[in-house]
Amino acid sequence: MSIALDIARKANGIRRLPTLGRRESPSAVEAVGEPEIQIGVIGYGYWGPNLVRNFWDIPACRVRAVSDKREGQLTLAAARYPAITTTTDCHALLADPAVDAVVIMTPVSTHFELALEALRAGKHVLVAKPIATSSEQAAVLIEEAERRNLVLMVDHTFIYTDAVRRIKQLVDDGSLGRLYYYDSVRVNLGLFQHDVNVLWDLAVHDLSIMDYVLGEQPRAVAATGAAHIPGQPVNIAYLTCFFDSNLLAHHHVNWLAPVKVRRTLVSGERKMIVYDDLEPSEKVKLYDRGVTLNSEPERVAESLINYRTGDMWAPQISLTEGLRVEANHFLECIRDGLQPLSDGHAGLRVISLLEAASRSLAHRGQLVETSAGLARGQLAV
Repeated sequence: MSIALDIARKANGIRRLPTLGRRESPSAVEAVGEPEIQIGVIGYGYWGPNLVRNFWDIPACRVRAVSDKREGQLTLAAARYPAITTTTDCHALLADPAVDAVVIMTPVSTHFELALEALRAGKHVLVAKPIATSSEQAAVLIEEAERRNLVLMVDHTFIYTDAVRRIKQLVDDGSLGRLYYYDSVRVNLGLFQHDVNVLWDLAVHDLSIMDYVLGEQPRAVAATGAAHIPGQPVNIAYLTCFFDSNLLAHHHVNWLAPVKVRRTLVSGERKMIVYDDLEPSEKVKLYDRGVTLNSEPERVAESLINYRTGDMWAPQISLTEGLRVEANHFLECIRDGLQPLSDGHAGLRVISLLEAASRSLAHRGQLVETSAGLARGQLAV
Protein backbone atom coordinates (compact mmCIF):
# COMPACT_ATOMS: atom_id res chain seq x y z
CA MET A 1 0.00 0.00 0.00
CA SER A 2 1.39 3.43 -0.91
CA ILE A 3 2.01 6.01 1.79
CA ALA A 4 -0.36 8.40 -0.02
CA LEU A 5 -3.23 5.89 -0.04
CA ASP A 6 -2.68 5.16 3.64
CA ILE A 7 -2.87 8.84 4.53
CA ALA A 8 -5.89 9.31 2.25
CA ARG A 9 -7.70 6.55 4.12
CA LYS A 10 -6.90 8.07 7.50
CA ALA A 11 -8.01 11.51 6.31
CA ASN A 12 -11.29 10.39 4.75
CA GLY A 13 -13.98 12.47 6.40
CA ILE A 14 -11.56 14.12 8.84
CA ARG A 15 -10.71 17.80 8.52
CA ARG A 16 -9.01 18.48 11.84
CA LEU A 17 -5.73 17.23 13.24
CA PRO A 18 -4.27 17.65 16.74
CA THR A 19 -3.99 21.32 17.64
CA LEU A 20 -0.99 23.02 16.15
CA GLY A 21 1.21 24.94 18.55
CA ARG A 22 2.96 28.26 18.31
CA ARG A 23 6.61 28.41 17.39
CA GLU A 24 8.80 27.95 20.44
CA SER A 25 10.75 31.19 20.08
CA PRO A 26 9.55 34.50 18.59
CA SER A 27 11.43 36.14 15.77
CA ALA A 28 13.79 39.00 16.48
CA VAL A 29 11.46 41.61 15.00
CA GLU A 30 8.63 40.45 17.27
CA ALA A 31 10.75 41.34 20.27
CA VAL A 32 10.88 45.00 19.22
CA GLY A 33 7.16 45.24 18.71
CA GLU A 34 6.83 44.68 14.95
CA PRO A 35 4.13 42.35 13.54
CA GLU A 36 4.28 38.84 14.91
CA ILE A 37 3.97 36.95 11.63
CA GLN A 38 6.47 37.78 8.90
CA ILE A 39 5.82 36.49 5.41
CA GLY A 40 8.16 35.55 2.59
CA VAL A 41 6.73 35.12 -0.92
CA ILE A 42 8.43 32.97 -3.55
CA GLY A 43 7.20 33.68 -7.07
CA TYR A 44 6.12 37.13 -8.27
CA GLY A 45 4.64 36.17 -11.62
CA TYR A 46 0.94 35.76 -12.45
CA TRP A 47 -0.56 34.98 -9.02
CA GLY A 48 2.20 35.99 -6.61
CA PRO A 49 1.48 39.75 -6.80
CA ASN A 50 -2.10 39.11 -5.67
CA LEU A 51 -0.88 37.29 -2.57
CA VAL A 52 1.66 40.01 -1.79
CA ARG A 53 -1.04 42.67 -2.15
CA ASN A 54 -3.42 40.91 0.22
CA PHE A 55 -0.86 40.12 2.90
CA TRP A 56 0.53 43.66 2.63
CA ASP A 57 -2.87 45.10 3.51
CA ILE A 58 -3.36 42.94 6.62
CA PRO A 59 -2.10 44.61 9.82
CA ALA A 60 -1.48 41.27 11.56
CA CYS A 61 1.53 40.48 9.40
CA ARG A 62 4.40 41.98 7.47
CA VAL A 63 5.60 40.93 4.01
CA ARG A 64 9.33 40.77 4.69
CA ALA A 65 10.75 39.45 1.41
CA VAL A 66 9.83 38.49 -2.16
CA SER A 67 11.87 36.13 -4.31
CA ASP A 68 11.75 35.56 -8.06
CA LYS A 69 14.34 34.42 -10.58
CA ARG A 70 13.44 37.29 -12.92
CA GLU A 71 15.02 40.63 -12.08
CA GLY A 72 12.27 42.42 -14.00
CA GLN A 73 9.57 41.03 -11.72
CA LEU A 74 11.55 41.99 -8.64
CA THR A 75 11.88 45.52 -10.00
CA LEU A 76 8.09 45.71 -10.21
CA ALA A 77 7.73 44.43 -6.65
CA ALA A 78 10.31 46.88 -5.29
CA ALA A 79 8.67 49.79 -7.09
CA ARG A 80 5.29 49.06 -5.53
CA TYR A 81 6.55 47.96 -2.11
CA PRO A 82 9.85 49.75 -1.36
CA ALA A 83 10.02 48.36 2.18
CA ILE A 84 10.12 44.74 0.99
CA THR A 85 13.45 42.99 0.51
CA THR A 86 13.79 41.34 -2.91
CA THR A 87 16.08 38.52 -3.92
CA THR A 88 16.65 36.08 -6.78
CA ASP A 89 17.79 33.45 -4.26
CA CYS A 90 14.73 31.73 -2.81
CA HIS A 91 16.96 29.56 -0.61
CA ALA A 92 18.24 32.66 1.17
CA LEU A 93 14.64 33.66 1.85
CA LEU A 94 13.89 30.20 3.23
CA ALA A 95 16.96 30.34 5.47
CA ASP A 96 16.04 33.75 6.92
CA PRO A 97 15.31 33.10 10.64
CA ALA A 98 13.03 36.17 10.78
CA VAL A 99 10.60 34.69 8.24
CA ASP A 100 7.79 32.84 10.00
CA ALA A 101 5.76 31.68 6.99
CA VAL A 102 6.39 31.17 3.28
CA VAL A 103 3.97 31.60 0.38
CA ILE A 104 4.98 29.55 -2.68
CA MET A 105 3.53 30.74 -5.98
CA THR A 106 5.80 29.04 -8.50
CA PRO A 107 5.35 26.47 -11.33
CA VAL A 108 3.79 23.17 -10.24
CA SER A 109 6.98 21.20 -10.79
CA THR A 110 8.72 23.22 -8.04
CA HIS A 111 6.02 23.03 -5.37
CA PHE A 112 7.21 19.90 -3.60
CA GLU A 113 10.90 20.74 -3.23
CA LEU A 114 10.29 24.33 -2.14
CA ALA A 115 7.52 23.41 0.30
CA LEU A 116 9.60 20.62 1.81
CA GLU A 117 12.61 22.91 2.20
CA ALA A 118 10.41 25.54 3.84
CA LEU A 119 8.93 23.06 6.30
CA ARG A 120 12.36 21.69 7.18
CA ALA A 121 13.44 25.29 7.83
CA GLY A 122 10.62 25.59 10.36
CA LYS A 123 8.33 27.77 8.24
CA HIS A 124 4.56 27.57 7.93
CA VAL A 125 3.64 27.07 4.27
CA LEU A 126 0.93 28.27 1.91
CA VAL A 127 1.53 26.67 -1.49
CA ALA A 128 -0.19 27.19 -4.83
CA LYS A 129 -2.48 24.53 -6.27
CA PRO A 130 -1.94 21.69 -6.85
CA ILE A 131 0.08 21.01 -3.73
CA ALA A 132 2.54 18.74 -5.58
CA THR A 133 2.87 16.59 -8.69
CA SER A 134 2.00 13.28 -7.03
CA SER A 135 0.10 11.91 -4.06
CA GLU A 136 3.35 10.48 -2.69
CA GLN A 137 4.87 13.96 -2.62
CA ALA A 138 1.75 15.41 -1.00
CA ALA A 139 1.90 12.70 1.67
CA VAL A 140 5.53 13.56 2.46
CA LEU A 141 4.61 17.23 2.92
CA ILE A 142 1.70 16.32 5.21
CA GLU A 143 3.90 14.11 7.38
CA GLU A 144 6.66 16.72 7.55
CA ALA A 145 4.23 19.47 8.58
CA GLU A 146 2.60 17.27 11.23
CA ARG A 147 5.94 16.11 12.59
CA ARG A 148 7.13 19.70 12.95
CA ASN A 149 3.77 21.03 14.15
CA LEU A 150 3.57 23.54 11.28
CA VAL A 151 0.68 24.83 9.19
CA LEU A 152 0.53 23.40 5.65
CA MET A 153 -2.14 25.05 3.51
CA VAL A 154 -3.02 24.86 -0.20
CA ASP A 155 -4.21 27.82 -2.26
CA HIS A 156 -7.69 26.45 -3.06
CA THR A 157 -8.88 30.03 -3.46
CA PHE A 158 -12.49 29.47 -4.45
CA ILE A 159 -13.52 27.71 -1.25
CA TYR A 160 -12.81 30.96 0.57
CA THR A 161 -15.30 32.95 -1.50
CA ASP A 162 -18.70 33.69 0.00
CA ALA A 163 -20.39 32.28 -3.11
CA VAL A 164 -18.94 28.80 -2.68
CA ARG A 165 -19.50 28.87 1.07
CA ARG A 166 -23.15 29.72 0.48
CA ILE A 167 -23.47 26.80 -1.95
CA LYS A 168 -22.06 24.45 0.68
CA GLN A 169 -24.52 25.82 3.23
CA LEU A 170 -27.45 25.15 0.89
CA VAL A 171 -26.22 21.61 0.22
CA ASP A 172 -25.56 20.86 3.88
CA ASP A 173 -28.89 22.19 5.19
CA GLY A 174 -30.84 20.01 2.74
CA SER A 175 -32.29 22.84 0.64
CA LEU A 176 -31.58 20.88 -2.54
CA GLY A 177 -32.69 17.52 -1.22
CA ARG A 178 -30.95 14.42 -2.51
CA LEU A 179 -28.31 15.45 -5.03
CA TYR A 180 -28.62 14.31 -8.65
CA TYR A 181 -25.65 15.84 -10.43
CA TYR A 182 -22.80 18.36 -10.20
CA ASP A 183 -21.75 19.93 -13.49
CA SER A 184 -19.02 22.54 -14.03
CA VAL A 185 -17.58 24.36 -17.05
CA ARG A 186 -14.29 26.28 -16.83
CA VAL A 187 -13.09 27.38 -20.26
CA ASN A 188 -11.19 30.30 -21.78
CA LEU A 189 -8.59 31.16 -24.44
CA GLY A 190 -5.27 30.43 -22.68
CA LEU A 191 -3.22 30.59 -20.52
CA PHE A 192 -1.39 27.53 -21.90
CA GLN A 193 0.81 25.84 -19.30
CA HIS A 194 3.94 23.93 -20.20
CA ASP A 195 4.46 21.68 -17.19
CA VAL A 196 0.88 20.47 -16.61
CA ASN A 197 -2.18 19.71 -18.74
CA VAL A 198 -5.52 21.48 -18.55
CA LEU A 199 -6.86 19.10 -15.89
CA TRP A 200 -4.03 19.93 -13.49
CA ASP A 201 -4.33 23.64 -14.29
CA LEU A 202 -8.08 24.32 -14.44
CA ALA A 203 -9.94 21.24 -13.16
CA VAL A 204 -8.02 21.48 -9.89
CA HIS A 205 -10.19 24.51 -9.07
CA ASP A 206 -13.45 22.64 -9.64
CA LEU A 207 -12.26 19.50 -7.88
CA SER A 208 -11.34 21.54 -4.80
CA ILE A 209 -14.75 23.23 -4.86
CA MET A 210 -16.51 19.89 -5.31
CA ASP A 211 -14.49 18.33 -2.48
CA TYR A 212 -15.46 21.18 -0.16
CA VAL A 213 -19.14 21.42 -1.15
CA LEU A 214 -19.96 17.71 -1.26
CA GLY A 215 -17.71 16.55 1.57
CA GLU A 216 -17.20 13.15 -0.04
CA GLN A 217 -14.88 11.65 -2.64
CA PRO A 218 -15.86 9.87 -5.85
CA ARG A 219 -15.08 6.18 -6.04
CA ALA A 220 -14.10 6.24 -9.72
CA VAL A 221 -13.39 8.67 -12.55
CA ALA A 222 -13.26 8.67 -16.34
CA ALA A 223 -11.50 11.32 -18.42
CA THR A 224 -11.09 12.08 -22.10
CA GLY A 225 -9.26 14.91 -23.82
CA ALA A 226 -7.04 16.06 -26.64
CA ALA A 227 -3.95 18.15 -27.37
CA HIS A 228 -4.37 20.38 -30.42
CA ILE A 229 -1.11 22.36 -30.21
CA PRO A 230 2.00 20.36 -31.20
CA GLY A 231 4.39 19.85 -28.32
CA GLN A 232 1.92 21.15 -25.73
CA PRO A 233 -0.10 19.26 -23.07
CA VAL A 234 -3.76 18.25 -23.38
CA ASN A 235 -5.72 21.50 -23.73
CA ILE A 236 -9.31 20.24 -23.56
CA ALA A 237 -10.68 17.58 -21.24
CA TYR A 238 -13.91 16.12 -19.90
CA LEU A 239 -13.82 14.49 -16.48
CA THR A 240 -16.67 12.44 -15.00
CA CYS A 241 -16.72 11.45 -11.32
CA PHE A 242 -18.82 8.59 -9.97
CA PHE A 243 -19.99 8.54 -6.35
CA ASP A 244 -21.43 5.82 -4.10
CA SER A 245 -24.93 7.16 -4.58
CA ASN A 246 -26.49 7.98 -7.92
CA LEU A 247 -24.70 11.33 -7.83
CA LEU A 248 -22.72 12.11 -10.97
CA ALA A 249 -20.20 14.95 -11.36
CA HIS A 250 -18.87 16.24 -14.66
CA HIS A 251 -16.16 18.82 -15.33
CA HIS A 252 -15.36 20.43 -18.68
CA VAL A 253 -12.08 22.37 -18.92
CA ASN A 254 -10.57 23.99 -22.00
CA TRP A 255 -7.73 26.40 -22.85
CA LEU A 256 -8.95 26.80 -26.42
CA ALA A 257 -12.41 28.36 -26.08
CA PRO A 258 -13.51 31.63 -27.74
CA VAL A 259 -15.17 32.89 -24.54
CA LYS A 260 -14.50 32.69 -20.82
CA VAL A 261 -17.05 30.60 -18.91
CA ARG A 262 -17.05 29.82 -15.17
CA ARG A 263 -20.35 28.12 -14.45
CA THR A 264 -21.43 25.31 -12.13
CA LEU A 265 -24.81 23.56 -11.80
CA VAL A 266 -25.76 21.61 -8.70
CA SER A 267 -29.06 19.75 -9.05
CA GLY A 268 -31.12 18.09 -6.35
CA GLU A 269 -34.54 16.54 -6.05
CA ARG A 270 -35.99 19.73 -4.52
CA LYS A 271 -34.02 22.65 -5.91
CA MET A 272 -31.13 23.52 -8.21
CA ILE A 273 -28.19 25.93 -7.98
CA VAL A 274 -26.57 27.90 -10.80
CA TYR A 275 -23.20 29.38 -9.80
CA ASP A 276 -21.68 31.81 -12.32
CA ASP A 277 -18.42 33.23 -11.02
CA LEU A 278 -18.34 35.86 -13.78
CA GLU A 279 -21.60 37.43 -12.63
CA PRO A 280 -20.81 40.78 -10.97
CA SER A 281 -23.32 40.40 -8.13
CA GLU A 282 -25.81 37.51 -8.35
CA LYS A 283 -23.19 34.78 -8.54
CA VAL A 284 -25.43 32.15 -6.89
CA LYS A 285 -29.03 31.54 -7.95
CA LEU A 286 -31.31 28.97 -6.33
CA TYR A 287 -34.12 27.66 -8.55
CA ASP A 288 -37.23 25.96 -7.23
CA ARG A 289 -37.48 23.82 -10.33
CA GLY A 290 -37.46 20.12 -11.01
CA VAL A 291 -39.70 17.12 -11.45
CA THR A 292 -42.15 15.24 -9.23
CA LEU A 293 -43.59 11.75 -9.64
CA ASN A 294 -47.29 10.93 -9.68
CA SER A 295 -48.01 8.08 -7.28
CA GLU A 296 -51.82 8.12 -7.15
CA PRO A 297 -53.31 4.83 -8.45
CA GLU A 298 -56.07 6.64 -10.38
CA ARG A 299 -53.44 8.52 -12.41
CA VAL A 300 -51.46 5.48 -13.43
CA ALA A 301 -52.47 5.95 -17.05
CA GLU A 302 -51.11 9.50 -17.06
CA SER A 303 -47.51 10.56 -17.24
CA LEU A 304 -45.62 9.65 -14.08
CA ILE A 305 -43.58 12.86 -14.24
CA ASN A 306 -44.73 16.39 -13.47
CA TYR A 307 -42.54 19.43 -14.07
CA ARG A 308 -42.26 21.98 -11.29
CA THR A 309 -41.38 25.62 -12.04
CA GLY A 310 -41.15 27.86 -9.01
CA ASP A 311 -39.30 30.96 -7.94
CA MET A 312 -35.65 31.90 -8.33
CA TRP A 313 -33.80 33.29 -5.30
CA ALA A 314 -30.41 34.98 -5.39
CA PRO A 315 -28.91 35.17 -1.89
CA GLN A 316 -26.87 38.20 -0.97
CA ILE A 317 -23.21 37.35 -1.47
CA SER A 318 -20.27 39.17 0.04
CA LEU A 319 -17.90 40.34 -2.68
CA THR A 320 -14.88 40.25 -0.38
CA GLU A 321 -11.97 38.83 -2.35
CA GLY A 322 -11.46 35.14 -1.65
CA LEU A 323 -7.72 35.67 -1.43
CA ARG A 324 -8.17 38.16 1.38
CA VAL A 325 -10.24 35.65 3.35
CA GLU A 326 -7.67 32.96 2.60
CA ALA A 327 -4.74 35.13 3.70
CA ASN A 328 -6.46 36.00 6.97
CA HIS A 329 -7.30 32.33 7.53
CA PHE A 330 -3.66 31.33 7.01
CA LEU A 331 -2.54 33.88 9.60
CA GLU A 332 -5.28 32.81 12.00
CA CYS A 333 -4.22 29.16 11.72
CA ILE A 334 -0.63 30.11 12.52
CA ARG A 335 -1.57 32.39 15.40
CA ASP A 336 -4.28 30.26 17.04
CA GLY A 337 -3.13 26.74 16.22
CA LEU A 338 -6.01 25.90 13.87
CA GLN A 339 -6.14 23.43 11.01
CA PRO A 340 -6.63 25.14 7.61
CA LEU A 341 -9.81 24.53 5.65
CA SER A 342 -7.62 23.72 2.64
CA ASP A 343 -5.01 21.73 4.52
CA GLY A 344 -2.57 19.19 3.16
CA HIS A 345 -5.19 16.44 3.24
CA ALA A 346 -7.50 18.53 1.05
CA GLY A 347 -4.58 18.97 -1.36
CA LEU A 348 -3.92 15.22 -1.30
CA ARG A 349 -7.55 14.38 -2.07
CA VAL A 350 -7.48 16.63 -5.13
CA ILE A 351 -4.11 15.22 -6.25
CA SER A 352 -5.48 11.67 -5.97
CA LEU A 353 -8.38 12.57 -8.27
CA LEU A 354 -6.05 14.24 -10.77
CA GLU A 355 -3.81 11.17 -10.83
CA ALA A 356 -6.77 8.87 -11.43
CA ALA A 357 -8.01 11.23 -14.15
CA SER A 358 -4.58 11.22 -15.80
CA ARG A 359 -4.54 7.41 -15.89
CA SER A 360 -8.00 7.38 -17.43
CA LEU A 361 -6.99 10.05 -19.94
CA ALA A 362 -4.00 7.96 -21.01
CA HIS A 363 -6.34 5.02 -21.68
CA ARG A 364 -8.96 6.94 -23.67
CA GLY A 365 -11.53 7.31 -20.93
CA GLN A 366 -11.17 3.97 -19.17
CA LEU A 367 -12.86 3.96 -15.76
CA VAL A 368 -10.27 4.25 -12.97
CA GLU A 369 -10.85 3.70 -9.27
CA THR A 370 -9.82 6.48 -6.92
CA SER A 371 -8.04 6.03 -3.61
CA ALA A 372 -11.39 6.48 -1.87
CA GLY A 373 -12.95 3.71 -3.94
CA LEU A 374 -10.03 1.38 -3.30
CA ALA A 375 -10.09 2.15 0.42
CA ARG A 376 -13.71 1.04 0.60
CA GLY A 377 -13.02 -2.08 -1.40
CA GLN A 378 -15.40 -1.15 -4.18
CA LEU A 379 -15.12 -2.05 -7.84
CA ALA A 380 -15.56 0.61 -10.47
CA VAL A 381 -18.50 -0.35 -12.68
